[in-house]
Amino acid sequence: MKQGIHPEYFETNVRCACGAEVETRTTMKDLHLEICSQCHPFFTGKQKLLDTAGRIEKFKRKYSKVKPQDSTIPHSSSPSFLSLLFLFKTETLKVIPMFDKLKMVEKRYNDLNDLLSDPKIIAQQSEFQRYAKEQSDLTPIVNRFQDLQNYVKQLEENKKILEEEKDSELLKMAEEDLIQVETQKQKAEEDLKILLLPKDPRDERNVIVEIRAGTGGEEAALFSNDLFRMYSRYAEEKKWQVEILSSNLTGKGGFKEVIFNISGKGVYSRLKYEGGTHRVQRVPDTESQGRIHTSAVTVAILPEVEDVDIKVNHADIKIDVYRASGPGGQSVNTTDSAVRLTYVPTGMIVTCQDEKSQHKNREKAMKVLRARLYDEEQKKMHDEQANERKQQVGSGDRSERIRTYNFPQERVTDHRIGLTVHKLTAIMEGALDEVIDALSLYFQSEALKGNI
Repeated sequence: MKQGIHPEYFETNVRCACGAEVETRTTMKDLHLEICSQCHPFFTGKQKLLDTAGRIEKFKRKYSKVKPQDSTIPHSSSPSFLSLLFLFKTETLKVIPMFDKLKMVEKRYNDLNDLLSDPKIIAQQSEFQRYAKEQSDLTPIVNRFQDLQNYVKQLEENKKILEEEKDSELLKMAEEDLIQVETQKQKAEEDLKILLLPKDPRDERNVIVEIRAGTGGEEAALFSNDLFRMYSRYAEEKKWQVEILSSNLTGKGGFKEVIFNISGKGVYSRLKYEGGTHRVQRVPDTESQGRIHTSAVTVAILPEVEDVDIKVNHADIKIDVYRASGPGGQSVNTTDSAVRLTYVPTGMIVTCQDEKSQHKNREKAMKVLRARLYDEEQKKMHDEQANERKQQVGSGDRSERIRTYNFPQERVTDHRIGLTVHKLTAIMEGALDEVIDALSLYFQSEALKGNI
């Protein structure tokens, strides 16, 4: 064997930038690594992700497609900071503690403040509005994070007093304050966990509400009218706009069906859990024996969609026009202003005759058709993801009873979360916040179990 053709091996310690060391045989006496299997974010997902030797910067460049040096002024096509923060469904984000996530949010918030005062950004209104919207989304998180930091500082001060102070009264006050601040700190942490949850991208959309009388005949139709009034009052309280798209009145003033649009800030985020079967128990006006009747009404909450959200081939839509029926005068009953749209592939039919103009009726009908088709697509995706397990709670499934309104007991019960309140009169007048807040908290808690 020839001499000198094989490398010489040494017993040496290989040191990584994260501090890990391993003994091995190598051709180099002194070997330093930038990333090892103990600190790489895709290794186990358990180690703490350390920002050493630029590893995080390299990771961002490779996977987020956003260069770190451009993070202050991203391109207009870049996703929002929060969407980037929750973009990865791997273990990568799980290894970043919540405090570090909040530091990232706070830094982005400060960057946005600088951007919004930049004359170049102010001159570009579309960019300015996009950054202003992102800052608005981050504001509640940053404010609550600042509260948390204040609570942590107060706890440290109180602990220092307990360690150094000898006065019994001061010690007692410090102990009481410590318990109170610890409670506030825990509440702030829980709030931040919820605030850091990825938002439903549809939350800011307007909605189309469809209320239909179910079992119960005329009594169900009358209760449909009551629900329409309840949601209208709630919308009025929130300063939202209500527009009736289609309605089918009964002789006694009830609705066999009423479809209306509610527009405003965050409408879908508040009403998305209202979809389902609403049951009413009361004595009808037509009941001479005083017996309680049970009727049902279905409510569908559909996020308003545009053409970009769902592609509708207009060749698949059959359009019929006819003369409207019902009250309305000559302009309604003597012109072909009513519109019927039939989506041929599924046989779905939408009608609208509320406006005097055929063009306006067609526009309203198209809005309802798009929303229904979008809802069907969302349900199909949901069913595929759920496989054989039924997961229709909160998705607007109208085959399931979600709430009971018992008039003799002044009681409203939401069966999904077991909530019962004896404030039926106030709720029917639009005071829905107590019920909606409880539903939002429940579903946020469920999301926390699966995502945080």
